[in-house]
Amino acid sequence: MAALRAAKQALRKDIKKRVAALSDEEKLRQAQIVSQKLFKHPNYTSSHRVAVFLSMHDEVCTEAILRHMFSSGKDCFIPRYQSNSNHMDMLRLNSMEDMNSLPLTSWNIRQPADNDTEREEALATGGLDLILMPGLGFDKNGNRLGRGKGFYDLYLQRCMKHPKGKPYTIALAFKEQLCEQVPVDDSDVLIDEILFEDA
Repeated sequence: MAALRAAKQALRKDIKKRVAALSDEEKLRQAQIVSQKLFKHPNYTSSHRVAVFLSMHDEVCTEAILRHMFSSGKDCFIPRYQSNSNHMDMLRLNSMEDMNSLPLTSWNIRQPADNDTEREEALATGGLDLILMPGLGFDKNGNRLGRGKGFYDLYLQRCMKHPKGKPYTIALAFKEQLCEQVPVDDSDVLIDEILFEDA
């Protein structure tokens, strides 16, 4: 286990360095390509209930995706991470204005406040059709390297217990985040597909 942890840490460092070297323009360019691929994707077009992450600076920007979801009438859910545990919920987001009114966390991501109990949690109601996944690194086999907290792996395990079953998962990535092989263990859940700019 210690060897696996060390391998993951080393790879995280390496990928962070590669992504940090990208200019803002280049990140935006790749994000636009990835977003366009997503908008044409049959699993996206047929999905009604979609969870999407609010991107950090080193992730594919999801703002255009949020706008697209609202304009095409999809139900949008975003993560609320609990900082003192590895528990995450996917809560309903109603509009771009709604998003801009959310408080910022210490990670500089907007998310519903802990005392915001009015919002629908995806698994408490109709489940999810699709989850757009963040991550630091990915390989072509669908292995994902997260930030080490296990939020998404645990959430997907909860999804599997929902009557609707596991949603389709699509990771959004810069091509610099693709690796030869991501070291994983049994608790890591495979991603169905990774969207990135094919060279």
